[in-house]
Amino acid sequence: MQQTAPEELAARLGSGLLSFPVTHFRDDLSFDEPAYRENIARLGGYEVAGLFAAGGTGEFFSLTPEEAGRVVRAAVAEAPDGLPVVAPAGYGTAAAARMARDAEEAGADGVLLFPPYLTESSQDGLAAHVRAVCAATRLGVTVYSRANAVYRDATVAALAESCPNLVGFKDGVGDLELMTRIRSRLGDRLVYIGGLPTAETFALPYLEMGVTTYSSAVFNFVPEFALAFFAAVRARDRDGVARRLAEFVLPYCDIRNRRKGYAVSIVKAGMRVTGRPAGPVRPPLTDLTADETAELAGLVERAR
Repeated sequence: MQQTAPEELAARLGSGLLSFPVTHFRDDLSFDEPAYRENIARLGGYEVAGLFAAGGTGEFFSLTPEEAGRVVRAAVAEAPDGLPVVAPAGYGTAAAARMARDAEEAGADGVLLFPPYLTESSQDGLAAHVRAVCAATRLGVTVYSRANAVYRDATVAALAESCPNLVGFKDGVGDLELMTRIRSRLGDRLVYIGGLPTAETFALPYLEMGVTTYSSAVFNFVPEFALAFFAAVRARDRDGVARRLAEFVLPYCDIRNRRKGYAVSIVKAGMRVTGRPAGPVRPPLTDLTADETAELAGLVERAR
């Protein structure tokens, strides 16, 4: 299977909604590859612009590098032809570079570079981190700006100049001034991806800034709703967006905000209540309570 060139990947990712599938676990917390493959085949039947295997919603932080490689290979095997698969890279620089090389060998089309593990970094250090990963692969690389890896506009501009295969910037911070500065400096050099938790809440204002797409976690269990929401955003249907926010997204966020880590846990709960269980979350995350799951089930029923 031919892999997507970096410039083509950027265009593809910016053209539609992005799928971030959960990673399926058995009750003993081992990777349930058959169930994962079945879910990838299901999600791949919808009109999405890219599939991010073992991303944040896919509990990348709880996977070993070897497990992440298995997840990526399963996604590549099951995704329909023409749907780009983006693999994760993270931890320290050497590990991230190794994961980027492995993603290329696995047949992935791009790399999402997560923040380095634990330590705080200077902008020079973050830039060196990104350059090392970009140099390790021919695939298009998207940096995920969040937590201990918030990239300033001057850093992103310098990286875009020195790394031809840097194609994307995913924002997980929500600093509107910073996003404005980055977009002003780089224009259309990168594809800009909304990456805040439950990104639907920011999708319409971000579109006005040139952030044409976002990562949808709810697509896992209410794909028709997620696509309808995205269509309303792209059409700038403010009434349609506001209605869907009030009826589903904001009440969903109320449940999500009750405990740290629920941004992932609530998605797996959504899989359970829609009859497509993906197993529990791995520690240190915790699953929703029975009452919270029932509350979510009511929201999902209304959304449908």
